[in-house]
Amino acid sequence: MPHLPLQFLNAIGDCPGLQMQNFIEAHEKEEKVTSVRFNPFKPVELDFQCASAVPWSQNACYLGERPSFTLDPLFHAGCYYVQEAGSMFLEHAVRSWLPADQPFNILDVCAAPGGKSTLLNSLLPAGGLLVSNEVIKSRSRVLADQLGKWGQSNTIVLNMDPSQLSPITSNFDLVVVDAPCSGSGLFRKQPEALSEWSPAAVDACCTRQKNILGHLIPGMKAGAFLFYSTCSYSIQENEEVVEWLQKEYGLQYRPLPIEKDWGIVDSGAGYRFYPDQTRSEGFFCALLQKSGEQDDRAQRRKEPAGNLKREEQQIIMDFVGVKMEDLIQKNGFIYSMPEQVRRFLNAFEGRLYVRKAGLCLGELKGRDLVPAHELALSTGLLFHGESLELEKEEALRFLRKDVMAVGEQRKGFVRVHYKKQGIGWIKLLGNRVNNYLPNESRILKQD
Repeated sequence: MPHLPLQFLNAIGDCPGLQMQNFIEAHEKEEKVTSVRFNPFKPVELDFQCASAVPWSQNACYLGERPSFTLDPLFHAGCYYVQEAGSMFLEHAVRSWLPADQPFNILDVCAAPGGKSTLLNSLLPAGGLLVSNEVIKSRSRVLADQLGKWGQSNTIVLNMDPSQLSPITSNFDLVVVDAPCSGSGLFRKQPEALSEWSPAAVDACCTRQKNILGHLIPGMKAGAFLFYSTCSYSIQENEEVVEWLQKEYGLQYRPLPIEKDWGIVDSGAGYRFYPDQTRSEGFFCALLQKSGEQDDRAQRRKEPAGNLKREEQQIIMDFVGVKMEDLIQKNGFIYSMPEQVRRFLNAFEGRLYVRKAGLCLGELKGRDLVPAHELALSTGLLFHGESLELEKEEALRFLRKDVMAVGEQRKGFVRVHYKKQGIGWIKLLGNRVNNYLPNESRILKQD
């Protein structure tokens, strides 16, 4: 287990609520805390047992022992997400301050790998929009895959630098910035990160954090909320940034109700999670609100129906039940995009680098729809085609792209299920089976 260097311990000695000896001992123990958050759109009986609930999240629990998630088909189906419990406190902030009975829009600025974005997507009321951004191209692909697994069509994934997002921030009721930081809150989980920590790294991260926030806040509409978080213990990256936001931009700090037995430290300018006091790795967060009367500068005009021919629409409707007005064809692929997604994309046409928008249904080839992988993982759509329920071992064979013996004489595309949850597509060709699982989704691990 990690040995915390004296320079680091001296640097955090003044952190609010820190109990130094207990903090050091928590890093020396080999205790591993695993928590998962469930997908409310995919209720299913899981293959592992929960030990206790995460008190600030309605759909999460701690596990007594860590199973092999890679070898669980339900993990690949997007039925749950493995996430640090502290990060789930975002749910408590949203439920405490944002309306549950009317749509709102969220911008998640530094969103990869997708933990907070999938959580936010779970909290959106009908008609709401989630735009998730990641500046690193490879990580934006992971983010898009995670939101595809979550199964909803009311999302957009961008691959842009935060400095390029200034023109769009007025469209959101909540902006989430899980800022790049020095990472000290993860030392227990990732001891290798210790070698990268230094006072200079803290200074550099603080400068970067303020730079990101400085591009976003001026364009935010009055009344909109900012959720700021890091996985650092540094006051410089946490409370001092919150104080800077209040002084520089006039943001109002918004307190959150917490229970004493949660073990969370209220510093007066944010909430701290220490591993010796909460069942979580290190985390800090604060909720602030932009001053002024609430306004709404988002584009609200209705967007026209899609651009498909009637016969093309019919091919798709014969395969899956979807609103015809949501159907869009782009670059040869068919998408289901609800109005709020189309409205946002049209308002900023040509100014966004979009990794993913709405739900990709597939590609039209002649009289057939070749279905996209994320269509198999989607929720809320009525499939008119065939489905095949697999036992666990056969589901793992599918996910490894091993040879499958289906024993069916039918022909055509079939959605593959495990516990009634879609995990992908096969195409039956009489005595042969084609597996349409994307190679990047393939399991390489054996039992």
